Amino acid sequence: MTGNNISQHEPSGQARPQLWRNARLATLDASRQGLGIIEKGAIVVEDGCIAFCGPEAELPVAAIERAEITDLEGRWITPGLVDCHTHIVHGGNRAREFEMRLEGATYEEVARAGGGIVSSVKATNALDVEGLVAASLPRLDTLLAEGVTTIEIKSGYGLSIEGELKMLRAARQLERLRPVRVVTSYLAAHATPVEYKGRNGDYITDVVLPGLDQAHAEGLVDAVDGFCEGIAFSTAEIARVFDKAKALGLPVKLHAEQLSDLGGAKLAASYGALSADHLEYLTADDAAAMAAAGTVAVLLPGAFYAINEKQKPPVKALREAGAHIAIATDCNPGTSPLTSLLLTMNMSATLFGLTVEECIAGATREGARALGLIDETGTLEAGKSADFAIWDIESLAELVYRIGFNPLHAHVFKGERIDR
Repeated sequence: MTGNNISQHEPSGQARPQLWRNARLATLDASRQGLGIIEKGAIVVEDGCIAFCGPEAELPVAAIERAEITDLEGRWITPGLVDCHTHIVHGGNRAREFEMRLEGATYEEVARAGGGIVSSVKATNALDVEGLVAASLPRLDTLLAEGVTTIEIKSGYGLSIEGELKMLRAARQLERLRPVRVVTSYLAAHATPVEYKGRNGDYITDVVLPGLDQAHAEGLVDAVDGFCEGIAFSTAEIARVFDKAKALGLPVKLHAEQLSDLGGAKLAASYGALSADHLEYLTADDAAAMAAAGTVAVLLPGAFYAINEKQKPPVKALREAGAHIAIATDCNPGTSPLTSLLLTMNMSATLFGLTVEECIAGATREGARALGLIDETGTLEAGKSADFAIWDIESLAELVYRIGFNPLHAHVFKGERIDR
């Protein structure tokens, strides 16, 4: 490649379209084979949306005559990256628990000793919305610098009505401060606070369900999540939360089968969940149920790595069932302090055996599917939001192969160019 002379662009919404030409495209368009590669392609952007995506030879003459043209000099373009599972809004850190695990404590032992999720509650609740935003921005900015254009952000460290609402308000504010699409997930059913220890049902009645009503009324919640695990909530308890979500017309998703097999993924599938996430202890029957329901399997290698797990998610069973597979950072203070979706791709390949195609699709198209946004973003197709990343690489495999290296040249969000 020669030069770095990509031109600056006017804001989207201007009458003049933008033409990005002389590019190698990985469209992720399902109607094309594999990653949907177009070797000499072009993208026309108009009013923040993709008006044309295809071979440069097929460009309409009118588009060329009207457009502001940028020569990409053979660079690769992929859809903007999608991080479909994060907990980036939180206070404090859990570096001491990292030390405990290095000294031999298991994740469950840390949690039962008063650490884990509950230990983040105090630090999170000590901050107001502005404090949470300030704490979260460095994490978000790191992800955006790798070409992330869509991110999911969960609550779950408030464990009180006001605490959960505060986290969701911070997430909404992040979207106003940065060029990114934020999808919020209400995760009050993440852990039981100390005052409700041994009374999960009362906590759901007193906090989770009325808090969800308030979050929905305030327009703060896009989906409802839960943690189905022996140290968290049972399938029966999660079902109560999902029933409320269904009554409010909200989609659901679930942390499931991370540490044991409690049947959470099958429960999620029975509710038509957008995704079930973690899945280390998933069975072949669970994988089939998820595939039949269209529930995306979100794999989180950062958590697997950070807590030194041995049981890997059953990738072969998911493939054989025809389930969609996404990947995400699971960025959180305790079990996945990871703020790199590029590193997540490498981990997904080296730890879980995903292919290059599965990793790239998992961080773009399938991540968008896991958020219910596949009709809006995640692929390069006419009619979708102009969200894409421009890379200084020779082959797509470099996005997965490299460790600790960011080849992003620039990215575009809703037609707006953002430089590194």
